Amino acid sequence: MIRRLQFLIVAVVLLIAAFSTGLPFLFYLVYLGLLAVGGSYVLTRFGLADLEAGFRVDHRQGHVGDDLRTTYSIANASGLPKPWLEVYNPTDLPVPLPGRALGLRSWGQRSWIAIVPLTRRGTYRVEPMVVRTGDPFGFFEAAATVGRPTVVTVFPKVVRLPRWRLPNANLEGTHSAPERTLQSTPLATTVRPYAPGDSFNRIHWRSTARLGEIQVKEFDLEQTADVWLFVDLESAAQGGKGDVSTVEESLRVAASIAHDAILENRAVGLTTSGHRLVSIPADRGARQRQKIMQLLAAVEGDGRTPLAEVFLASLPKLRRGMTAVVVTPSNDRHWVRALTGLRRRGVAAVVVTLDAASYEQFDRPRRRGASVEREPESQEQRALRFALAEYDLKVCEVHAGDNLGTVLA
Repeated sequence: MIRRLQFLIVAVVLLIAAFSTGLPFLFYLVYLGLLAVGGSYVLTRFGLADLEAGFRVDHRQGHVGDDLRTTYSIANASGLPKPWLEVYNPTDLPVPLPGRALGLRSWGQRSWIAIVPLTRRGTYRVEPMVVRTGDPFGFFEAAATVGRPTVVTVFPKVVRLPRWRLPNANLEGTHSAPERTLQSTPLATTVRPYAPGDSFNRIHWRSTARLGEIQVKEFDLEQTADVWLFVDLESAAQGGKGDVSTVEESLRVAASIAHDAILENRAVGLTTSGHRLVSIPADRGARQRQKIMQLLAAVEGDGRTPLAEVFLASLPKLRRGMTAVVVTPSNDRHWVRALTGLRRRGVAAVVVTLDAASYEQFDRPRRRGASVEREPESQEQRALRFALAEYDLKVCEVHAGDNLGTVLA
């Protein structure tokens, strides 16, 4: 805008001087200016004509650490070249999609792939593709948008937990790990060739028709030790900033445990105490995993509900044979007594505690080039540890920088 105003003032002064003095040189400058402005307008006016463009995001959901791939294509469907084009997607992703400046010859086309890492969980918006052009002097500019906005959801990172095991649940007819049984159960896991003595009601007719020989179903005992996750997001208990914080670590722990439990065909429920108390009823399958990951991608550590109150509100949802997995950075001991009350209901418990102080101090020693040294445990931490040991609860302690696959073993 400032450049246009300056050009207008110079043009008016030049025009007045040319007609006032009658000098041929000034009229030459006037004609040259009109030619440059007119040519710039025409170049910009037809710069976006007969263009075909589009973009495609390879997936709309991913986990922290994955890559987002966006494919771009643009083609010139006219005989006039396009000397200068700028292509980009406005977005609020932590790592923005890179734009590109290019030129197209007559009937030419270009395509490329932009790859950016997903570094932070949340829901982000990728706006329609913008194609912009202009003239070399910057007098005129034209832009057009292509496509529709796309929403990308980034879930917390899922860490492999090869040695994570839940405590056994004592219910008749069930088992805490996959186990083959001669009885018919809801879990038909595989088929095998028919053997003498097999019941006819166990024949799997589809496999029989496909393979040309009789196949019968085999069953596993139904698994118990179904999981109900409690993620403590009370703001007063949190520590650290950004990716190195108790909030993000709690969500990574919850996402990893839920992922493993659903792969084992367990029912998983979830309660988070963020800005408001949100619960997802226990269920199995890929759809349940999707619900849990979407909730974990959206919550923040801004809750005001103490963990003990969360337990009291969730008691009616827990049934006998479940395992309550508590993920918390809180040093308050009041929730320990509420947790032990679940034993009388036949509910086992596992506690994952996070050392908030270690997350607060994690980056400070590294800035000085020194090794990370943990401060002595506070009195509240020692009292919490003794209370958990007194009630014989399984506890996993997580500090900043720990490998979750090793700690949760």
